[in-house]
Amino acid sequence: MRLLNATTQPLQFEIFHGDPPHYAILSHTWGSESEEVTFQDIRDNTGALKPGFYKIKACCDQALSDGLRYVWIDTCCIDKTNSVELQEAINSMFNWYKWSMICYAYLSDYVALGSERLDVVCFRASKWFERGWTLQELIAPSKVVFYGRDWNSIGSKKELGKVISSIARISTDVLASQNLELSSVAQKMSWASMRKTTRAEDIAYCLLGIFGAHMPLIYGEGGVEAFIRLQKGIMEQSDDHSLFAW
Repeated sequence: MRLLNATTQPLQFEIFHGDPPHYAILSHTWGSESEEVTFQDIRDNTGALKPGFYKIKACCDQALSDGLRYVWIDTCCIDKTNSVELQEAINSMFNWYKWSMICYAYLSDYVALGSERLDVVCFRASKWFERGWTLQELIAPSKVVFYGRDWNSIGSKKELGKVISSIARISTDVLASQNLELSSVAQKMSWASMRKTTRAEDIAYCLLGIFGAHMPLIYGEGGVEAFIRLQKGIMEQSDDHSLFAW
């Protein structure tokens, strides 16, 4: 697992085989490819002027404040030019979020009211709740803290549980880390039914961890074919017939 060492300047990676040290993890929605800081940008120290560097720096600073030296961020901790590494990362991502000490959910479109009171309308309207990948990033970690555009703390998943439950249509028990095996296949599918991904295939790939499934990534196969392969993978390990509702 490749992690950013938040104590280094400029930021540097460390690779861990086996059990990694305690780390924080970032959940966010991506901007354009030109805005985001990549693995190559960190490696070559060329990303500091990109717009996406702000959330990386804020995440690292918050981790250090929380007593954590390492962070994992999907935009830069995966070498996406390496197809083998990308496949391993996507198949492992649910567990990486689950194993994190804390997840910082960065809502770039949430602007504070100027008070500590939650702006429920703005929170509910955040595109973070519409993206496919952020579903597992909400469910998997035991501790999630939400931050607004200026990295102002909005509250934790525990504190905002009822509001998040109504937005995401996920029970507060699931949000509180209830065993996912207690939720039917149809329930899990319903959580993702209104979410979107940029690449068609990702609407299936982003659900792998939630269903405990593993499968090779075939970008270019199309969203329907990817979803059919996901269904087949679920059928091989479950006799839950609610699957056929989807």
